Amino acid sequence: MIIFYEERNFQGRSYECSSDCSDIHMHLNRCNSCRVDSGCFVVYERPNFMGNQIFLRRGEYSDFQRMGSTMGMTGTAMMESVRSCRVIPMHRGQFRMRIYERENFGGQMQELMEDCESLQERYSMSDCQSCNVMEGHWLMFEQPNFRGRMVYLRPGEYRSLRDMTTSNITRSSSVRRVMDAC
Repeated sequence: MIIFYEERNFQGRSYECSSDCSDIHMHLNRCNSCRVDSGCFVVYERPNFMGNQIFLRRGEYSDFQRMGSTMGMTGTAMMESVRSCRVIPMHRGQFRMRIYERENFGGQMQELMEDCESLQERYSMSDCQSCNVMEGHWLMFEQPNFRGRMVYLRPGEYRSLRDMTTSNITRSSSVRRVMDAC
């Protein structure tokens, strides 16, 4: 469960959520802080799961306008406010994803079953432009070592990561599994 607050430092009106919410502003005028009591979530800066994304696990996030690694968040995009959120279901079992250097599953292909800090160093891939998530939930980052803007990937085919309406990342350089320890 996640609780959103209109003001920083958990002040003002609040809205509790335990499922996907395509527009938090239907419940609050704005969202400037939140508390994650259980589970993992991805929050988005625009309605309908679009725009910059930040991964949140259990914890307190007192000021979305100061988001960054110092607050324990994954993804370093700045956000004016949070407008939508998606629950990341717990996955028990194997993780498996195929990444491709070109759109529409073209070019070099690699199959991942674990985190990869640098696609360039491990596979000599300077970019990943499409992927097929077969098992598990993943976070893909624009910089090595799981830094920079990120995109959440659930099971499915992604023919063009550049054209995804939920992502503003320009390249994909590292990949991390969303593990059960949220």
